[in-house]
Amino acid sequence: MSTAVPSPPAAPSEALGSYVARGRPRGRGLAHSLVEDFGARIRDGALRPGDKLPTESAIMQAFGVSRTVVREAISKLQAAGLVETHHGIGTFVLQPRTAGMFRLDAGDIATSVDVLAVLELRISLETESAGLAATRRTEEQLQAMRQALDDFETNVAQAGDTVAPDFRFHLQIAQATGNQYFADIMSHLGTTIIPRTRINALRNLDRGSEYLTRVNREHEEIYAAIARRDPESARAAMRIHLTNSRERLRIAQEAARQQAQQGADGKPPAR
Repeated sequence: MSTAVPSPPAAPSEALGSYVARGRPRGRGLAHSLVEDFGARIRDGALRPGDKLPTESAIMQAFGVSRTVVREAISKLQAAGLVETHHGIGTFVLQPRTAGMFRLDAGDIATSVDVLAVLELRISLETESAGLAATRRTEEQLQAMRQALDDFETNVAQAGDTVAPDFRFHLQIAQATGNQYFADIMSHLGTTIIPRTRINALRNLDRGSEYLTRVNREHEEIYAAIARRDPESARAAMRIHLTNSRERLRIAQEAARQQAQQGADGKPPAR
């Protein structure tokens, strides 16, 4: 599967200069402040679609924050559909989407709490699973992962079932660890680990190729790292994938809660 990579901007150093001028982020948290800062630059046009963000090191130096803070902020921007990272190339601003974030109905909130809890478990479990798979996988297991991704992509194009190949991809990674307990846990959880099997709003998006194409791009990053036997990149790609899923769900959950509260107070929902 080939993915078009945006071209870097002509003069990224000029954009970085404006970052330095704004100084160290403050407020509710360093990562949150970075997200607000970059989000504002994207919305006001200072950063345009296709522009490449400065490197992690440059952002760390400009804002006086740690690499962990930068990576958390980038992950949140990815989850919001504002940027996209291409391994070994950089992070690029995406074209704004009118429907980039799904909305939860009131009936989905209780389910989403449970799904968030499962995603937290998966982040710890599958991040290490991906790293081990990168060092221990066989060629046959790699081919099985490739087949799962090909089936996923085919079913996206044909509006078919994407849950089964999605789960199969993650299960194949667990099996490639060579540690049966990883696979046992994944098999026990089953396809319910896939959020769109349990949340109506996500199930509706299952028919839209844009959301699923984003999911599959994240899958491809994981696969590429495992294929080249790069455990650290495999861990990072899996963590980004699952953290993005968690963040997308958390944002939708918070929006649904606010809407429900506004309705209870007799106020019209914010637009």
